[in-house]
Amino acid sequence: MACAVGLLPSLAAADPPGSLWSSRFLSLFQTLFQSPEEGWQVYTSTQGPDGKCLCTAVIPVQGTCSRDLRSRQLRQLMEKVQNISQSMEVLDLRTYRDLQYVRNTESLMKGLDSKLKVAAETQKSVNAKSFQGLYHRPGAPWSSVVARGAGSLHGDEIPGALSSAGSPLIFIRGRGMRAWRHRTADGRRGWVWYMDGYYKGRRVLEFRTLNDFITGQNFVQHLLPHPWAGTGHVVFNGSLYYNKYQSNIVVKYHFRSRSVLVQRSLNAAGYNNTFPYSWGGFSDIDFMVDENGLWAVYTTNQNAGNIVVSRMDPSTLEILRSWDTGYPKRSAGESFIICGTLYVTNSHLAGAKIYFAYYTNTSSYEYTDIPFHNQYSHISMLDYNPRERVLYTWNNGHQVIYNVTLFHVIKTSGEL
Repeated sequence: MACAVGLLPSLAAADPPGSLWSSRFLSLFQTLFQSPEEGWQVYTSTQGPDGKCLCTAVIPVQGTCSRDLRSRQLRQLMEKVQNISQSMEVLDLRTYRDLQYVRNTESLMKGLDSKLKVAAETQKSVNAKSFQGLYHRPGAPWSSVVARGAGSLHGDEIPGALSSAGSPLIFIRGRGMRAWRHRTADGRRGWVWYMDGYYKGRRVLEFRTLNDFITGQNFVQHLLPHPWAGTGHVVFNGSLYYNKYQSNIVVKYHFRSRSVLVQRSLNAAGYNNTFPYSWGGFSDIDFMVDENGLWAVYTTNQNAGNIVVSRMDPSTLEILRSWDTGYPKRSAGESFIICGTLYVTNSHLAGAKIYFAYYTNTSSYEYTDIPFHNQYSHISMLDYNPRERVLYTWNNGHQVIYNVTLFHVIKTSGEL
């Protein structure tokens, strides 16, 4: 930035002292260039032939230009402009990359959408239309425990984490504190196994359709050699797995041959209301089936009353592996397992939530907050059907179905 130079005619040479012009010019000079202290200094002067001063040049004090307030402000403004320009260049680059990401994601989403449409058309799930006219139907023939069946699994199930349990579908009403299950076995879709009461019972009724169960008609009766305890029975691949009354023995009863194929003690497991769920009912041992196979949920003294979940061999009833979840079983209302993850409710009464999840694949847990609509305020059975992907419950005499929503993590190859 160039510094200013002021050229002033000499007052002494131009006019006699005291003239009006000189007085006015002197006043102007004093106003503009008061003194060196104000930032100006005499640079040079010119004299005439007679030695009189004709002109005087004044300049800013050295360095004043670089420290001038307006100069400083101008420099700062230019720096800001440069910074903004650089930021705009970076933003433009990021915007371009984001657009590329969106374009790539759009193609992936289109592919996923087509796959979901195909899956929706072929998925075997409970259809609400199948239960039209059955809502709140009174006069169910029995108050019962119904064993659920699970068919053979062929590895086509997609694992996922539970994100929500849908609104309940209530289609039968009964009495008492009972449980029911309804699953498939050996490809026999829709079969229902009915077991009356939650302890000392031996009679199992087998219905081929849900409608037969509702009307109490067309059933086959099986008489078990040993009485059962609790409501944690399961029908899996044509056999009933249940807890023998007043013991920690697991019994595998085969329906077709009407015989016990194997029985084995569940080592150190509590029984006879030692470690039940919060509602009691001899629910010490609970059998479950998910996409991975057969499981047992129970508690031992060695685990200080905390829930133990064990993967079992369905043929021999041997324990393949066990996990100590650290969650006290008496504080759990009920539990169920999906894709190797055990989910636990914090109560069997109104206001219950799916409060705890234990992941057997990582041996880790977390506290959850998944809403669970407990309309009738007393759940005495809660289990997951891996084929239908629904939850079955017995809730204060009402048999209730919940659709579940699974959250899947989709992995893609390559960078977007």
